[in-house]
Amino acid sequence: MRDNVKIAETFTELYEGITFTIVGDVCENSEKNSGSKNSTEMIVMRDDNLAIMFSSMKNAEAIGKQTCIVPRSKLIIKILELLKKENYIKSFEDAGKNLKVILAKRITDCGVIKPRFSVKKDEYEKWERRYLPAKGFGLLIVSTNIGVVTQEYANKKGIGGKLLAYIF
Repeated sequence: MRDNVKIAETFTELYEGITFTIVGDVCENSEKNSGSKNSTEMIVMRDDNLAIMFSSMKNAEAIGKQTCIVPRSKLIIKILELLKKENYIKSFEDAGKNLKVILAKRITDCGVIKPRFSVKKDEYEKWERRYLPAKGFGLLIVSTNIGVVTQEYANKKGIGGKLLAYIF
């Protein structure tokens, strides 16, 4: 490992003679000299903080936790502000390099939309049918030229954008 790389988290798990070391913010592979020919160190990069945020929130809700820790970025802060306004979360607060999210027990399912599809101002209904369980139930989160907004707001303003995520 390089000295100048900041390591976000490390854990090791043995599975059928292979050692996996997963480290956030780093991506490299290297062989370990442990004597076993099946022993490999694998370092995985955490590159989709938005996906990590939504999966952390979904998993915390599923097991009944009140809070969860998510990565910090400007985009994540804007999305959390939107989710707070729409009452999907109670609040969020600074937790060093991360954010602590206080959940409101309203999330059934959520996730990122990949690839980030471009949406024209008159195509929101098509994407609602694809990602949301029913009309008027849940949100699509859209990045537009006026910021991160819901599909309802973007449709009302008559603007298109890029789909980021869904939640219901």
